[in-house]
Formats: sequence, structure tokens, C-alpha cells
Amino acid sequence: MGARNGRNRSAVLDDLYGVQLWRPLPQSAQVSEDETPRTTAEGVESSTCQLQKGGRTQQRLLIRRLWQHRPSCLKPIHCSITCDKHAGETIANVVTSLPFIVLGLQTPRKNLNTAIYANSLVGVGIASSLYHSSKGEIRKFLRWADYTMIATTTLCLSRALRNENPRLLMAASALLLPFQPLMVSAVHTGLMEVSFARRASIEPELRMAHNLHKMSSLLGGALFIADDCFPDTPYIHAAWHLAATIGIGTCNKLLE
Repeated sequence: MGARNGRNRSAVLDDLYGVQLWRPLPQSAQVSEDETPRTTAEGVESSTCQLQKGGRTQQRLLIRRLWQHRPSCLKPIHCSITCDKHAGETIANVVTSLPFIVLGLQTPRKNLNTAIYANSLVGVGIASSLYHSSKGEIRKFLRWADYTMIATTTLCLSRALRNENPRLLMAASALLLPFQPLMVSAVHTGLMEVSFARRASIEPELRMAHNLHKMSSLLGGALFIADDCFPDTPYIHAAWHLAATIGIGTCNKLLE
């Protein structure tokens, strides 16, 4: 009777005052209420992880698309590897690559810039010799290394002759060197030609070297174009090596 009276009183109080008295819940109900927040938290965490993974995947796809559609100046060059069609041409190309090493060893090393330029000339001779004596898949990589080494030499020569070159130009050239070595070579060869012409107009002892340099440069440019237009004609590349050697030898007069 006492228990029933207690229950009735609590019910009456609930009805009168609108207050629900606390009653102990069954153990099964307590367990279900404890598990509900855990399940909800686990679901939120899993959905958050999925969103993060999806975001990372989208970022990777976006970066890949941007890299695939990058400007042509940031894409590697497509090198021509049509020379060295027979053993005689290979020997001629390797032999005519050796004078670059000799010129590098004979270049004056008055300061750090001239020393770097001299070492780059040695690198040109080594890279050219390795390329012309190579076969197989590695030949494509060595052709790229040959072009890149030539561009590095023009960059180093421009730096050795003109310390006042803009830093932005030098930094941009260094960044583009692996992707567009021909463009870097053209820009810094032009800077070198301007510097050579100015020095020759002021110093009479350089005029003969400058005239020889102009003739060798014109001949080298013509042979370079002919090598690309007439790939089946042998020994054009070796002749270009010799013309380039003469042109570089006259440039060394500026460093004496």
C-alpha cells in the first residue's frame, strides 16, 4: 500500500505542477542511450574522413590537370637524335667534341664566374662525347643533357661578361634551363653578342677576333639549321661542332 501511495502521489504531483519526477530507467534503456552518442560520433568521424579524402583526391586531380596543361615553355624539349647514322659519323662527332674540353681547360680563370664558365665548357665536351657515343634509350636523355649543358655555358658566359645582368633574368633563365635550353641559349647568346660588339668598338685589338667570331657564328647558325632540315646528310653536325669551337675560342678573348 505504501508503494502504491508513493506512485500515486508522484503521479498527482506530475499532473498538478507539470513537473516530471526523476525515475530510474531500466538498464537496457541506459545502455541504448549511452551507445547512441557513440554511434553518432563514429558516423560523424567517418563522414569527415571521407570528405577529407575526397578533398585531397580533388586537389591531386586539379594539380595533375594544371601540370598537364602547363605552358609549352615549361615542357621538356623534343630532341632530334638523327645524327650518328654510321660509325664514321659517330667518330667524327666524338672527335670534334673534344676541342670544347681543350677550350675549357685553356679559358682564363680570373674569378669565380670565369671559373664556372670554363668548367661548363669542359662539361659541354663531355656531354657531347657521351651523347654521340651512346645507343639505346639513354641516348634521348643524353641529347637533352647535351642541349642543357650548351645552354648552361651560354648562361655562364653571359654572367662572366656582364655582372650587371638583371637578377630576375638570371633566375628565370636558371628555372627554364631544364625545360627550354634552346631559348635560354638564344637569349644569352644575344647578350654576349651585344657585349662583344661593344667591346670591339672600344678596343681595336678585339676587332679581328670579333670579325672571326661573326663569320663563325653565321656559319654555325647555317649548319645548325641545315642539320635539322637535312637530317640524312652526314657530317653536318661535326662541321657545326668546329664552327662553334671557333666562335667560343674568339669569345675567350673577352676574358683575357
